[in-house]
Amino acid sequence: MDLIDRIRQHFADSIRVKQEAMELLASPLADACAVMTRALCSGGRILACGNGGSAADAQHFAAELVGRFETERRELSAIALTTDTSILTAVGNDYGFQHVFSRQLRALGRAGDVLLAISTSGNSGNVIAAIHAAREREMRVIALTGAGGGQIRELLQAEDILLAVPDKRTARIQETHLLLLHCLCDGIDRLLLS
Repeated sequence: MDLIDRIRQHFADSIRVKQEAMELLASPLADACAVMTRALCSGGRILACGNGGSAADAQHFAAELVGRFETERRELSAIALTTDTSILTAVGNDYGFQHVFSRQLRALGRAGDVLLAISTSGNSGNVIAAIHAAREREMRVIALTGAGGGQIRELLQAEDILLAVPDKRTARIQETHLLLLHCLCDGIDRLLLS
């Protein structure tokens, strides 16, 4: 396979996964928009976490809410738990990397907030610990995963929402996660402004 064919295959695979995700996730995605909007309208916050590319996605999502997505509106309360290097390194050094998000959730989270937990595998230990901490704070969880949801699927309760991209390849999951995050931003804006 030459390089051009390989590139075309990446596009084709990405399109296929997004089409499958559209059929599978449109309804739970709409539910997630409603959950987040209710939390924000009630004075709650969205706290987001993930590792690597998912950390960047958490930051991207928080930036879209605090700034704006495509429509001018008031600032919305969102925090990416991936951005404070002093907290991340202090907690990682003193307690272990597994606790870098859960300690922040226990310090900052409160009932009525929503945890946006992002893990392509669904098995990230520090994201799983964050979900446990969210439970302690009576927060709802919206999880973005792939590969069937991994261990995170087993942790979610009836009021939580799983958005599991129907693929196992990290690149395809991350590409689709970005689309899901933009759908969340747009859905929140539409619900707030309608």
